[in-house]
Amino acid sequence: MATTLLKNVRIINEGSDRVVDVLIHNERIERIDASIHQPADVVIDGTGQWLIPGMIDDQVHFREPGLTHKATIQSESRAAVAGGITSFMDMPNTLPNTLTLDLLEEKYRIAANTSLANYSFFMGISRSNLEEALRVDNEWVCGITDDGLYFNQEGSILCNHPEFLEQLFQRCSTLIALHCENEPEIHRQLAHYRSIYGDAIPFELHPVIRSEQACYDATKTVVEIARKQQNRVHIYHVSTEKETHLFDGKIPLREKRITAEACIHHLTFSQEEYATKGALIKWNPAVKTSHDRAGLLQALKDHRLDIVATDHAPHALTEKLQPYTQSMSGGPLVQHALPALLEWYHQGVLSLTEIVEKTSHNVAELYRIPDRGYLREGYYADLVLLDLHQPWSDEDTPILYRCGWSPFTGKTFTSKIRKTWVNGNLVYHDGAFPSNTVGKRLRFEKERLS
Repeated sequence: MATTLLKNVRIINEGSDRVVDVLIHNERIERIDASIHQPADVVIDGTGQWLIPGMIDDQVHFREPGLTHKATIQSESRAAVAGGITSFMDMPNTLPNTLTLDLLEEKYRIAANTSLANYSFFMGISRSNLEEALRVDNEWVCGITDDGLYFNQEGSILCNHPEFLEQLFQRCSTLIALHCENEPEIHRQLAHYRSIYGDAIPFELHPVIRSEQACYDATKTVVEIARKQQNRVHIYHVSTEKETHLFDGKIPLREKRITAEACIHHLTFSQEEYATKGALIKWNPAVKTSHDRAGLLQALKDHRLDIVATDHAPHALTEKLQPYTQSMSGGPLVQHALPALLEWYHQGVLSLTEIVEKTSHNVAELYRIPDRGYLREGYYADLVLLDLHQPWSDEDTPILYRCGWSPFTGKTFTSKIRKTWVNGNLVYHDGAFPSNTVGKRLRFEKERLS
Protein backbone atom coordinates (compact mmCIF):
# COMPACT_ATOMS: atom_id res chain seq x y z
CA MET A 1 0.00 0.00 0.00
CA ALA A 2 1.22 3.45 -0.88
CA THR A 3 2.30 5.84 1.85
CA THR A 4 0.35 9.10 1.78
CA LEU A 5 1.39 12.38 3.37
CA LEU A 6 -1.14 15.18 3.84
CA LYS A 7 0.56 18.53 4.35
CA ASN A 8 -0.83 21.64 6.06
CA VAL A 9 -4.28 20.21 6.60
CA ARG A 10 -6.66 21.52 9.24
CA ILE A 11 -7.88 18.66 11.41
CA ILE A 12 -11.02 18.63 13.56
CA ASN A 13 -10.58 15.99 16.23
CA GLU A 14 -11.39 15.53 19.92
CA GLY A 15 -12.36 19.14 20.40
CA SER A 16 -9.28 20.56 18.68
CA ASP A 17 -8.92 22.54 15.46
CA ARG A 18 -5.32 22.80 14.25
CA VAL A 19 -3.13 22.70 11.14
CA VAL A 20 -0.83 19.66 10.96
CA ASP A 21 0.71 17.05 8.66
CA VAL A 22 -0.74 13.52 8.63
CA LEU A 23 1.12 10.41 7.45
CA ILE A 24 -0.88 7.33 6.36
CA HIS A 25 0.86 3.97 6.05
CA ASN A 26 -0.36 0.35 5.96
CA GLU A 27 -4.07 1.12 6.53
CA ARG A 28 -3.43 3.31 9.56
CA ILE A 29 -2.44 6.78 10.65
CA GLU A 30 1.27 6.46 11.33
CA ARG A 31 1.99 10.00 12.48
CA ILE A 32 0.32 13.35 13.18
CA ASP A 33 2.70 16.25 13.70
CA ALA A 34 3.16 19.94 13.09
CA SER A 35 5.64 19.21 10.30
CA ILE A 36 6.53 15.81 8.82
CA HIS A 37 9.52 15.54 6.48
CA GLN A 38 9.44 11.95 5.31
CA PRO A 39 9.40 10.34 1.86
CA ALA A 40 5.90 9.30 0.73
CA ASP A 41 4.43 7.79 -2.42
CA VAL A 42 1.70 10.42 -2.51
CA VAL A 43 1.94 13.94 -1.12
CA ILE A 44 -1.22 16.05 -0.90
CA ASP A 45 -1.27 19.75 -0.13
CA GLY A 46 -4.19 20.19 2.26
CA THR A 47 -3.89 23.96 2.58
CA GLY A 48 -7.31 25.50 3.06
CA GLN A 49 -9.01 22.14 3.57
CA TRP A 50 -10.28 20.26 6.60
CA LEU A 51 -9.61 16.64 7.58
CA ILE A 52 -12.06 14.78 9.81
CA PRO A 53 -12.60 11.14 10.81
CA GLY A 54 -15.10 9.46 8.51
CA MET A 55 -18.71 9.32 9.59
CA ILE A 56 -19.82 6.01 11.11
CA ASP A 57 -23.49 5.55 10.21
CA ASP A 58 -25.25 3.14 12.55
CA GLN A 59 -28.54 2.98 10.63
CA VAL A 60 -28.81 2.25 6.92
CA HIS A 61 -31.04 0.09 4.74
CA PHE A 62 -28.87 -1.01 1.82
CA ARG A 63 -31.62 -3.43 0.59
CA GLU A 64 -29.49 -6.42 -0.34
CA PRO A 65 -30.53 -9.21 -0.65
CA GLY A 66 -34.04 -9.26 -2.05
CA LEU A 67 -34.71 -5.59 -2.81
CA THR A 68 -31.88 -4.80 -5.18
CA HIS A 69 -34.06 -2.78 -7.55
CA LYS A 70 -33.88 -0.13 -4.79
CA ALA A 71 -30.22 -0.45 -3.83
CA THR A 72 -27.29 -2.81 -3.38
CA ILE A 73 -24.47 -2.88 -0.87
CA GLN A 74 -22.10 -1.93 -3.69
CA SER A 75 -24.15 0.99 -5.03
CA GLU A 76 -24.97 2.50 -1.64
CA SER A 77 -21.47 2.03 -0.21
CA ARG A 78 -20.19 4.05 -3.19
CA ALA A 79 -22.70 6.77 -2.40
CA ALA A 80 -21.70 6.55 1.26
CA VAL A 81 -17.97 7.09 0.74
CA ALA A 82 -18.77 9.93 -1.68
CA GLY A 83 -20.66 11.47 1.23
CA GLY A 84 -17.85 10.97 3.77
CA ILE A 85 -19.25 7.84 5.44
CA THR A 86 -16.49 5.28 5.97
CA SER A 87 -18.40 2.67 8.02
CA PHE A 88 -22.04 1.62 8.15
CA MET A 89 -24.37 -0.70 10.06
CA ASP A 90 -27.22 -2.17 8.06
CA MET A 91 -30.78 -3.05 9.11
CA PRO A 92 -32.45 -6.48 8.87
CA ASN A 93 -35.53 -5.66 6.75
CA THR A 94 -34.12 -7.12 3.56
CA LEU A 95 -35.87 -10.08 1.90
CA PRO A 96 -35.89 -12.47 3.54
CA ASN A 97 -35.73 -10.59 6.84
CA THR A 98 -32.43 -11.20 8.61
CA LEU A 99 -33.80 -13.37 11.41
CA THR A 100 -31.31 -16.25 11.31
CA LEU A 101 -27.55 -16.39 11.71
CA ASP A 102 -27.20 -17.98 8.28
CA LEU A 103 -29.00 -15.07 6.62
CA LEU A 104 -26.92 -12.64 8.67
CA GLU A 105 -23.64 -14.18 7.53
CA GLU A 106 -24.82 -14.15 3.92
CA LYS A 107 -25.01 -10.35 4.09
CA TYR A 108 -21.47 -10.23 5.47
CA ARG A 109 -20.30 -12.38 2.55
CA ILE A 110 -21.86 -9.99 0.04
CA ALA A 111 -20.27 -6.97 1.71
CA ALA A 112 -16.85 -8.63 1.86
CA ASN A 113 -16.86 -8.68 -1.95
CA THR A 114 -18.59 -5.42 -2.83
CA SER A 115 -18.58 -2.77 -0.08
CA LEU A 116 -16.19 0.17 -0.42
CA ALA A 117 -16.94 1.13 3.20
CA ASN A 118 -16.43 -0.80 6.41
CA TYR A 119 -19.56 -2.69 7.38
CA SER A 120 -21.60 -4.42 10.04
CA PHE A 121 -25.10 -5.88 9.99
CA PHE A 122 -27.74 -5.98 12.70
CA MET A 123 -29.46 -9.23 13.56
CA GLY A 124 -33.23 -8.87 13.35
CA ILE A 125 -35.28 -9.58 16.46
CA SER A 126 -38.95 -10.49 16.48
CA ARG A 127 -41.18 -12.35 18.89
CA SER A 128 -40.55 -15.52 16.88
CA ASN A 129 -36.73 -15.76 16.85
CA LEU A 130 -35.56 -14.87 20.35
CA GLU A 131 -33.38 -17.95 20.84
CA GLU A 132 -31.66 -17.47 17.47
CA ALA A 133 -31.05 -13.77 18.08
CA LEU A 134 -29.46 -14.44 21.46
CA ARG A 135 -26.75 -16.50 19.72
CA VAL A 136 -25.09 -13.57 17.90
CA ASP A 137 -21.38 -12.96 18.40
CA ASN A 138 -21.10 -9.70 20.31
CA GLU A 139 -17.59 -9.10 18.99
CA TRP A 140 -18.47 -9.29 15.29
CA VAL A 141 -22.12 -8.16 15.14
CA CYS A 142 -23.11 -4.59 16.01
CA GLY A 143 -26.35 -5.54 17.78
CA ILE A 144 -29.92 -6.75 17.38
CA THR A 145 -32.86 -4.62 16.27
CA ASP A 146 -36.51 -4.61 15.23
CA ASP A 147 -36.07 -1.60 12.96
CA GLY A 148 -37.87 -1.85 9.64
CA LEU A 149 -39.36 -5.27 10.29
CA TYR A 150 -42.82 -3.78 10.75
CA PHE A 151 -42.99 -3.24 6.99
CA ASN A 152 -43.31 -6.98 6.49
CA GLN A 153 -44.63 -8.21 9.83
CA GLU A 154 -47.64 -6.55 11.39
CA GLY A 155 -47.13 -5.80 15.07
CA SER A 156 -43.34 -6.25 14.98
CA ILE A 157 -42.41 -2.97 16.69
CA LEU A 158 -41.29 -4.46 19.99
CA CYS A 159 -41.95 -1.35 22.06
CA ASN A 160 -45.63 -2.30 21.75
CA HIS A 161 -44.95 -5.63 23.47
CA PRO A 162 -43.52 -4.75 26.90
CA GLU A 163 -43.82 -8.30 28.20
CA PHE A 164 -41.53 -9.52 25.40
CA LEU A 165 -39.11 -6.64 25.98
CA GLU A 166 -38.86 -7.61 29.65
CA GLN A 167 -37.85 -11.13 28.61
CA LEU A 168 -35.44 -9.88 25.95
CA PHE A 169 -33.74 -7.41 28.27
CA GLN A 170 -33.35 -10.02 30.99
CA ARG A 171 -31.57 -12.47 28.71
CA CYS A 172 -29.69 -10.41 26.11
CA SER A 173 -25.97 -9.63 26.34
CA THR A 174 -25.89 -7.81 23.00
CA LEU A 175 -26.68 -4.15 22.35
CA ILE A 176 -30.40 -3.74 21.53
CA ALA A 177 -31.48 -0.93 19.18
CA LEU A 178 -35.20 -0.16 18.84
CA HIS A 179 -37.69 1.76 16.71
CA CYS A 180 -40.20 3.44 19.04
CA GLU A 181 -43.70 4.28 17.82
CA ASN A 182 -47.11 3.34 19.28
CA GLU A 183 -48.67 1.20 16.56
CA PRO A 184 -52.24 1.06 17.95
CA GLU A 185 -52.35 4.87 18.09
CA ILE A 186 -50.98 5.14 14.55
CA HIS A 187 -53.57 2.66 13.26
CA ARG A 188 -56.35 4.60 14.97
CA GLN A 189 -55.27 7.87 13.38
CA LEU A 190 -54.76 6.24 9.98
CA ALA A 191 -58.24 4.73 10.04
CA HIS A 192 -59.74 8.10 10.94
CA TYR A 193 -58.10 9.99 8.09
CA ARG A 194 -58.64 7.17 5.63
CA SER A 195 -62.36 7.42 6.35
CA ILE A 196 -62.17 11.05 5.22
CA TYR A 197 -59.70 10.96 2.32
CA GLY A 198 -59.47 7.32 1.25
CA ASP A 199 -55.95 6.50 0.02
CA ALA A 200 -55.24 10.12 -0.95
CA ILE A 201 -54.53 11.40 2.55
CA PRO A 202 -52.58 14.68 2.33
CA PHE A 203 -48.92 14.11 3.16
CA GLU A 204 -49.15 17.06 5.55
CA LEU A 205 -51.06 14.71 7.86
CA HIS A 206 -48.21 12.21 8.13
CA PRO A 207 -46.88 13.80 11.38
CA VAL A 208 -50.44 13.82 12.72
CA ILE A 209 -50.95 10.12 11.99
CA ARG A 210 -47.48 9.20 13.27
CA SER A 211 -47.75 11.80 15.98
CA GLU A 212 -45.57 13.25 18.71
CA GLN A 213 -47.61 11.33 21.28
CA ALA A 214 -47.22 8.03 19.41
CA CYS A 215 -43.44 8.52 19.51
CA TYR A 216 -43.25 9.77 23.08
CA ASP A 217 -45.42 7.04 24.63
CA ALA A 218 -43.44 4.27 22.95
CA THR A 219 -40.03 5.73 23.79
CA LYS A 220 -41.08 6.32 27.39
CA THR A 221 -42.16 2.67 27.71
CA VAL A 222 -38.80 1.39 26.44
CA VAL A 223 -36.80 3.77 28.63
CA GLU A 224 -38.74 2.71 31.74
CA ILE A 225 -38.19 -1.01 31.05
CA ALA A 226 -34.52 -0.47 30.24
CA ARG A 227 -33.97 1.43 33.49
CA LYS A 228 -35.69 -1.31 35.42
CA GLN A 229 -33.58 -4.05 33.81
CA GLN A 230 -30.38 -1.95 33.62
CA ASN A 231 -29.93 -3.18 30.07
CA ARG A 232 -27.95 -1.51 27.27
CA VAL A 233 -30.48 -0.01 24.84
CA HIS A 234 -30.14 2.42 21.94
CA ILE A 235 -33.14 4.37 20.62
CA TYR A 236 -33.19 5.05 16.90
CA HIS A 237 -34.28 8.23 15.08
CA VAL A 238 -35.77 10.35 17.86
CA SER A 239 -38.03 12.80 16.04
CA THR A 240 -39.64 15.02 18.70
CA GLU A 241 -38.40 17.62 21.15
CA LYS A 242 -40.56 16.04 23.85
CA GLU A 243 -38.77 12.68 23.59
CA THR A 244 -35.34 14.24 24.10
CA HIS A 245 -36.18 14.97 27.75
CA LEU A 246 -36.39 11.23 28.45
CA PHE A 247 -32.60 11.05 28.11
CA ASP A 248 -29.85 12.22 30.45
CA GLY A 249 -27.16 14.49 29.04
CA LYS A 250 -25.13 14.63 32.25
CA ILE A 251 -23.93 11.02 32.24
CA PRO A 252 -20.65 10.40 30.34
CA LEU A 253 -21.36 8.43 27.19
CA ARG A 254 -19.31 5.41 28.25
CA GLU A 255 -21.42 5.13 31.39
CA LYS A 256 -24.81 5.44 29.72
CA ARG A 257 -27.13 2.44 29.68
CA ILE A 258 -29.65 4.20 27.45
CA THR A 259 -28.52 6.13 24.38
CA ALA A 260 -30.36 7.81 21.52
CA GLU A 261 -29.80 9.41 18.15
CA ALA A 262 -31.13 12.00 15.73
CA CYS A 263 -31.28 11.48 11.97
CA ILE A 264 -30.39 13.79 9.10
CA HIS A 265 -33.92 14.19 7.78
CA HIS A 266 -35.36 15.16 11.17
CA LEU A 267 -32.53 17.68 11.54
CA THR A 268 -33.01 19.09 8.05
CA PHE A 269 -36.67 19.12 7.05
CA SER A 270 -39.78 20.30 8.87
CA GLN A 271 -43.52 19.91 8.64
CA GLU A 272 -43.96 22.99 6.44
CA GLU A 273 -42.12 21.28 3.58
CA TYR A 274 -44.72 18.53 3.05
CA ALA A 275 -46.59 21.08 0.93
CA THR A 276 -43.81 21.11 -1.67
CA LYS A 277 -41.96 17.82 -1.17
CA GLY A 278 -44.85 15.55 -0.20
CA ALA A 279 -43.95 11.87 -0.46
CA LEU A 280 -40.25 12.63 -0.87
CA ILE A 281 -39.96 13.46 2.85
CA LYS A 282 -42.24 10.70 4.11
CA TRP A 283 -40.26 8.80 6.76
CA ASN A 284 -41.19 6.74 9.80
CA PRO A 285 -41.05 8.33 12.34
CA ALA A 286 -42.42 11.35 10.53
CA VAL A 287 -40.64 14.64 9.98
CA LYS A 288 -42.23 16.89 12.59
CA THR A 289 -42.35 20.65 13.30
CA SER A 290 -39.59 23.25 13.12
CA HIS A 291 -39.88 23.39 16.94
CA ASP A 292 -39.03 19.68 17.07
CA ARG A 293 -36.12 20.18 14.69
CA ALA A 294 -34.71 22.94 16.90
CA GLY A 295 -35.24 20.73 19.95
CA LEU A 296 -33.28 17.87 18.39
CA LEU A 297 -30.37 20.18 17.56
CA GLN A 298 -30.35 21.50 21.11
CA ALA A 299 -30.48 17.96 22.52
CA LEU A 300 -27.40 17.08 20.48
CA LYS A 301 -25.59 20.07 21.95
CA ASP A 302 -26.76 19.12 25.47
CA HIS A 303 -25.69 15.46 25.01
CA ARG A 304 -29.20 14.12 25.58
CA LEU A 305 -28.93 12.77 22.03
CA ASP A 306 -25.61 11.06 21.48
CA ILE A 307 -25.09 10.51 17.76
CA VAL A 308 -26.36 11.39 14.28
CA ALA A 309 -27.32 8.73 11.72
CA THR A 310 -28.98 8.73 8.30
CA ASP A 311 -31.63 5.98 8.33
CA HIS A 312 -30.80 5.81 4.61
CA ALA A 313 -33.76 3.94 3.13
CA PRO A 314 -33.96 4.18 -0.67
CA HIS A 315 -37.04 3.29 -2.70
CA ALA A 316 -37.67 3.44 -6.42
CA LEU A 317 -39.23 6.78 -7.29
CA THR A 318 -42.34 4.99 -8.56
CA GLU A 319 -42.73 3.48 -5.08
CA LYS A 320 -42.56 6.93 -3.47
CA LEU A 321 -44.79 8.85 -5.86
CA GLN A 322 -47.96 7.01 -4.91
CA PRO A 323 -51.05 8.06 -2.93
CA TYR A 324 -50.31 8.38 0.78
CA THR A 325 -51.30 4.88 1.87
CA GLN A 326 -49.23 3.22 -0.89
CA SER A 327 -46.21 5.55 -0.79
CA MET A 328 -43.20 3.84 0.79
CA SER A 329 -41.63 5.54 3.80
CA GLY A 330 -37.93 6.35 3.69
CA GLY A 331 -35.45 8.00 1.39
CA PRO A 332 -31.79 8.02 0.29
CA LEU A 333 -29.41 10.12 2.39
CA VAL A 334 -25.84 8.82 2.72
CA GLN A 335 -24.34 10.89 -0.12
CA HIS A 336 -25.85 14.11 1.27
CA ALA A 337 -25.75 13.55 5.04
CA LEU A 338 -22.51 15.27 6.05
CA PRO A 339 -22.99 18.21 3.66
CA ALA A 340 -26.51 18.68 5.06
CA LEU A 341 -25.22 18.58 8.63
CA LEU A 342 -22.45 21.04 7.78
CA GLU A 343 -25.10 23.58 6.79
CA TRP A 344 -25.81 23.94 10.53
CA TYR A 345 -22.13 24.80 11.02
CA HIS A 346 -22.38 27.55 8.43
CA GLN A 347 -25.49 28.86 10.19
CA GLY A 348 -23.67 28.92 13.53
CA VAL A 349 -25.87 26.26 15.15
CA LEU A 350 -23.38 23.38 15.43
CA SER A 351 -19.60 23.62 15.64
CA LEU A 352 -17.31 21.43 13.56
CA THR A 353 -16.14 19.69 16.71
CA GLU A 354 -19.75 18.92 17.67
CA ILE A 355 -20.46 17.50 14.23
CA VAL A 356 -17.37 15.28 14.33
CA GLU A 357 -18.22 14.19 17.87
CA LYS A 358 -21.77 13.15 16.94
CA THR A 359 -20.91 11.44 13.64
CA SER A 360 -17.60 9.75 14.49
CA HIS A 361 -16.22 9.89 18.04
CA ASN A 362 -19.48 9.07 19.83
CA VAL A 363 -20.52 6.31 17.44
CA ALA A 364 -17.21 4.55 18.04
CA GLU A 365 -17.66 4.99 21.81
CA LEU A 366 -21.32 3.98 21.86
CA TYR A 367 -20.71 0.76 19.91
CA ARG A 368 -17.22 0.22 21.37
CA ILE A 369 -15.44 0.05 18.00
CA PRO A 370 -11.67 -0.25 18.52
CA ASP A 371 -9.24 1.92 16.53
CA ARG A 372 -11.86 3.91 14.64
CA GLY A 373 -13.76 7.18 14.95
CA TYR A 374 -10.78 9.41 15.77
CA LEU A 375 -7.71 10.93 14.14
CA ARG A 376 -5.12 9.19 16.31
CA GLU A 377 -1.76 7.63 15.58
CA GLY A 378 -2.22 3.87 15.22
CA TYR A 379 -5.92 4.14 14.34
CA TYR A 380 -7.32 3.06 10.99
CA ALA A 381 -7.07 5.83 8.40
CA ASP A 382 -10.80 6.33 7.83
CA LEU A 383 -10.56 9.95 6.76
CA VAL A 384 -12.51 12.63 4.92
CA LEU A 385 -11.03 15.73 3.29
CA LEU A 386 -13.51 18.62 3.13
CA ASP A 387 -13.71 21.92 1.33
CA LEU A 388 -16.07 23.94 3.48
CA HIS A 389 -16.50 26.59 0.80
CA GLN A 390 -17.21 24.74 -2.45
CA PRO A 391 -20.94 25.01 -3.25
CA TRP A 392 -22.64 22.19 -5.18
CA SER A 393 -26.04 20.67 -5.82
CA ASP A 394 -27.60 17.63 -7.47
CA GLU A 395 -27.78 19.66 -10.66
CA ASP A 396 -24.00 19.59 -11.10
CA THR A 397 -23.08 16.45 -9.14
CA PRO A 398 -24.32 12.96 -10.11
CA ILE A 399 -26.70 11.24 -7.69
CA LEU A 400 -25.07 7.90 -6.87
CA TYR A 401 -28.01 6.11 -5.25
CA ARG A 402 -29.33 3.24 -7.34
CA CYS A 403 -32.84 4.68 -6.94
CA GLY A 404 -31.61 7.77 -8.79
CA TRP A 405 -33.32 10.51 -6.78
CA SER A 406 -32.69 12.64 -3.71
CA PRO A 407 -34.93 14.59 -1.31
CA PHE A 408 -32.45 17.47 -1.69
CA THR A 409 -33.31 18.35 -5.29
CA GLY A 410 -32.95 22.12 -5.65
CA LYS A 411 -30.76 22.42 -2.54
CA THR A 412 -27.30 23.98 -2.83
CA PHE A 413 -24.80 22.80 -0.23
CA THR A 414 -21.95 25.01 0.95
CA SER A 415 -19.44 22.22 1.74
CA LYS A 416 -18.16 19.43 -0.50
CA ILE A 417 -16.47 16.10 0.20
CA ARG A 418 -13.18 16.08 -1.75
CA LYS A 419 -11.58 12.79 -0.78
CA THR A 420 -12.42 9.76 1.37
CA TRP A 421 -10.00 7.13 2.66
CA VAL A 422 -11.14 3.78 4.08
CA ASN A 423 -8.43 1.84 5.92
CA GLY A 424 -5.83 4.06 4.23
CA ASN A 425 -7.17 3.41 0.72
CA LEU A 426 -8.30 6.43 -1.29
CA VAL A 427 -11.74 5.23 -2.38
CA TYR A 428 -13.28 8.56 -3.44
CA HIS A 429 -11.71 11.61 -5.09
CA ASP A 430 -13.74 14.48 -6.57
CA GLY A 431 -16.42 12.33 -8.19
CA ALA A 432 -14.17 9.38 -9.06
CA PHE A 433 -13.54 6.06 -7.34
CA PRO A 434 -9.82 5.38 -7.78
CA SER A 435 -9.81 2.17 -5.76
CA ASN A 436 -12.16 -0.80 -5.66
CA THR A 437 -10.55 -2.06 -2.46
CA VAL A 438 -13.30 -3.31 -0.18
CA GLY A 439 -13.77 -2.26 3.42
CA LYS A 440 -13.44 -4.40 6.51
CA ARG A 441 -15.95 -6.08 8.78
CA LEU A 442 -16.26 -3.94 11.89
CA ARG A 443 -15.08 -5.46 15.14
CA PHE A 444 -16.41 -4.47 18.57
CA GLU A 445 -15.16 -4.82 22.10
CA LYS A 446 -16.25 -8.21 23.35
CA GLU A 447 -17.34 -6.88 26.73
CA ARG A 448 -19.19 -3.75 25.78
CA LEU A 449 -22.35 -3.82 27.87
CA SER A 450 -20.93 -3.40 31.35
